Amino acid sequence: MRLTAAQRRILMAMRNQCTLKSHRDIEGNKAYRLHTLDGASEEIPAALVQALIDKGMIDSNKKFPASTYWLTELGRQMVGVMHRM
Repeated sequence: MRLTAAQRRILMAMRNQCTLKSHRDIEGNKAYRLHTLDGASEEIPAALVQALIDKGMIDSNKKFPASTYWLTELGRQMVGVMHRM
């Protein structure tokens, strides 16, 4: 399965204990943020997250107002392959 550099970067960050979350505001707008263990975060484009969901690499707990994403079995396998490269 082909992944972009940005997709690979997100998967590896999640493997390395970063947390990907979606945050909804009161108007229902959704923003995706990748949180590091030191408290920093960066916004992730929605299309990038959706592509990883569509490829079966990540899934979420579908909570409101903040969902947490994790690597699926397929995502963990892909990360393992990337890690060995």
